[in-house]
Amino acid sequence: MEDQTRAQPILNVVGEKVALGPVRRDLLGVYQRWINDFEVLRSLSARGLQPQTAEGEAAWYERTAVSETDVTFTLYERSSLRPIGSLGLHQIDHYNHTAMFGILIGEKDCWGKGYGTEATRLVLDYAFSGVGLHNVMLTVYATNERALRAYTRAGFREIGRRRQAHRVAGKPEDIVMMDCVATEFERPITLPPLP
Repeated sequence: MEDQTRAQPILNVVGEKVALGPVRRDLLGVYQRWINDFEVLRSLSARGLQPQTAEGEAAWYERTAVSETDVTFTLYERSSLRPIGSLGLHQIDHYNHTAMFGILIGEKDCWGKGYGTEATRLVLDYAFSGVGLHNVMLTVYATNERALRAYTRAGFREIGRRRQAHRVAGKPEDIVMMDCVATEFERPITLPPLP
């Protein structure tokens, strides 16, 4: 039987290095492997370092698949169509045209290749052109310099810090808040603008 992680995925948005498609039930084991790698998990500002069970990952998928306030994509390396992470918009507020952004690149051999920057730009373009949002915000740990550079290159700006609000090995660090607004975003021309 063909390996499901190598099957031709549905792609919603395609960039030069990466592509985005819907989350997939058949990738639950892959998602679970990523979220159980503490080196990968350490970069996520929304979670502590705790193992994730198969049942917990299945429950996440069930919530994500039907959510009206979250849009989550599987991130693929374009050249191989290998799933390498997930990302999306969370807490979408259509009244205020806002959302939160989050990304996880679970395949560590894909770190430092510009995939995160491009994927972030693609989601921002989707947020502004496809969903009609105006402001997208994120939080990131101050020690995650790679992510801070990628977010800045993608179009985010620092808007503040929650000082010493996170601990790593007992040492406090800042949580950086960043946002991007539609009127300042330079579109990579992937989606037609909304009328």
